[in-house]
Amino acid sequence: MPYKVLMLGWGFPPNVTGGLDTAVGELFERLRERDGVTVELVLPAEYAPEGREGIHGVSTGEGDIITRIGRLSGAFVEHAADADVVHTNDWFGYNPGSRAQSSHDVEWVTTFHSLSSDRNAEPPDRERRTEQRVVNRSDHLLAVSEFTARKLAHEYGGDADVIYNGFSSVEPTGRDLKAELGIDGAMLFFVGRHTDQKGLSHLLYALPKLRRDDVTLVIGGTGHLTAQLKRFVELLGVEDRVEFVGYVPEEELGDYYAGADLFVSPSLAEPFGITIVEALSVGTRVVAGPSGASEVLPGDCLIEVEPDSDAVADGIEYALSLDTPIEYDVRTWEAVADEHAAFYERVLADADDE
Repeated sequence: MPYKVLMLGWGFPPNVTGGLDTAVGELFERLRERDGVTVELVLPAEYAPEGREGIHGVSTGEGDIITRIGRLSGAFVEHAADADVVHTNDWFGYNPGSRAQSSHDVEWVTTFHSLSSDRNAEPPDRERRTEQRVVNRSDHLLAVSEFTARKLAHEYGGDADVIYNGFSSVEPTGRDLKAELGIDGAMLFFVGRHTDQKGLSHLLYALPKLRRDDVTLVIGGTGHLTAQLKRFVELLGVEDRVEFVGYVPEEELGDYYAGADLFVSPSLAEPFGITIVEALSVGTRVVAGPSGASEVLPGDCLIEVEPDSDAVADGIEYALSLDTPIEYDVRTWEAVADEHAAFYERVLADADDE
């Protein structure tokens, strides 16, 4: 039986390429190719691609995030009038999703890609209260990993099904980043926001603990901790072993990943870990803190460590000692779309039976 899904996102590749935005974009594209399902997507106009059928860009104007979400909500509710399922993501979907649920005969599905406690050392009360409301009000919950599902149950009492993200890939262009950066020994690479959640201080403190002294850490990205991290480097006396390269454009990521001997993701928690699978896509082994990606990857291509400088140092030493090629099964976005379609069909069938 044909059905319609109305999705809510915030960004859309290549305009915004965070993990949530990539997941929403990939799911939208794959579902659009299917018979029996109509899918539409509501986004802020400033991040939406132009001229795409099924994508509704809504001007959110000036103001704080709550004000902008409020403007998005009205349009979302209007487009939900002929939908069977509305599918929002994370805490920002509360207002649009709950209003659509109250206004129309729809099933409200929420996917949690991360929790406020994943993103913040001290989660804002407003976000935590909103996450609790999402859990309480949504008809159905999804999580991108068992890791996230367990946290959702522990923090909010939520019972979520798990649909893992697909594996994104990057393409190197052949640039020799090691040569460009003057690196003769092993190159470690990190890219991401410079926030507490990313655990970069553990990685910096691990450098002096390495037994080999020919290791250079290349740090991509920026954030509110960048200046503090640079000060850490000075205090640790490892200025000659750390390169801050700032924002890395999407088209250059493949060369950075491919040029590295290891990609290191020392995050306190990665609900999934898009950078992990991007690194693996070019054959670069990964050392990472707790992540959802580790649940679907073999241990010889992803060395999981605790977010602690001693553990990170040990993981790096061990990973650099391995000389076998990495092998794993790629999880495709087509498989992700298959599982979402089956999930939608199941919840609609259950709703008809009630």
